[in-house]
Amino acid sequence: MTMTLASSRQTMTDPVSEKPRMEPDDGHWREIIGQIGTEVGLPLSAALERVTVLATTGKIDRAGLRMLREEIERARRAGMIGQQLARFASGRIRQSPEQISVTQMLREVLLQRGREATARQLEIMQALKPAEVVVDATLLHTLLQAIVDWSLDLARKSIEFKLDVKAWPPYARLTVRFAHASSDASDRLTPIGTPLPSLDTMSWRLVQQVSWTLGLVLDRLVSDDETTLTIEFPRTVHDEIEGVSVVEIDQGFGVSDNSKPLAGSHVLVVAGAREMRSIIRESIRHMGLLVDFVNSVEEAEEFCRDALPHAIIYESVLANDRFKKLRVGISSEFPSFVFIEVAPEGNALRLSTVGSDTGAMIGRDAVIQSLPSALIFELSRTI
Repeated sequence: MTMTLASSRQTMTDPVSEKPRMEPDDGHWREIIGQIGTEVGLPLSAALERVTVLATTGKIDRAGLRMLREEIERARRAGMIGQQLARFASGRIRQSPEQISVTQMLREVLLQRGREATARQLEIMQALKPAEVVVDATLLHTLLQAIVDWSLDLARKSIEFKLDVKAWPPYARLTVRFAHASSDASDRLTPIGTPLPSLDTMSWRLVQQVSWTLGLVLDRLVSDDETTLTIEFPRTVHDEIEGVSVVEIDQGFGVSDNSKPLAGSHVLVVAGAREMRSIIRESIRHMGLLVDFVNSVEEAEEFCRDALPHAIIYESVLANDRFKKLRVGISSEFPSFVFIEVAPEGNALRLSTVGSDTGAMIGRDAVIQSLPSALIFELSRTI
């Protein structure tokens, strides 16, 4: 059986048809609130069971520790998406459209998430043709990351990303295809044996909401064991469209005042001193970031082995030869990867420059005031 979730028609098997600029109703938000509770509660219940066993026996093996971390991360991710969706529901999102190469941005996102795919034994296949669109860059980056999150959680064996431009209308078109497990397959069960909520995870809810906000055309085709997502960009830059220009497309939009422009971005903090961790945590807690803390370079190496964050903030005193080797290894794969060094004292602030190997540096006394701005600047350069 095949079910189509289409933007252009309503059918008996099309209960959640997607439309450009769709306005979610109260029922939609009530459903999401319930889903947040489920996707946060189930993995936390599983994590609590593991902690209870650990407290009783005093032992946990490496596999159990990895599962504990994954369960906590899954719950935190669902909570973070809930915060992002709350911003959309509040109506505070305003866009600042600009001409963006969706091809380049997608390549960078897939390259960055490559290690995570490999750790999950998934192959990412790309067939990306050049395409430029006029959208809000931050929202586009959020959309692409959410698509990758959604597909990584559900795919089996491989994920195919295809980007091209339709003949008519000449819209840029992103197609994502992957095989998924059937709804009753054992590999789609949570650690406590509860089936995942079909394909409509919180990551999918974010894909929907960002697509609606950007005015994109969203179409999802689901068969028994395969899913195909197609997103079309009506504001595609195309020289042959007479009378359409970037200026005309931009009319009606104000300057972006997103209160959390980096919401959902992932930052790893490498800091051994508890006081330093507290200062950094306090300075960026309002930014909607996913933040992990490790105490040593060895822990940072292990953390980055499976998946890379978007940025690493580290204490100068930990920048030993082992850290330099880690940094060189990451930079060789991702030349624009963000590193921000925190000096032990002072108010200095040095941002990175194009073509220089010198990264960003900030003095301890300037962390509270300047670290958020430095993160926004450094991460904005990478997208």
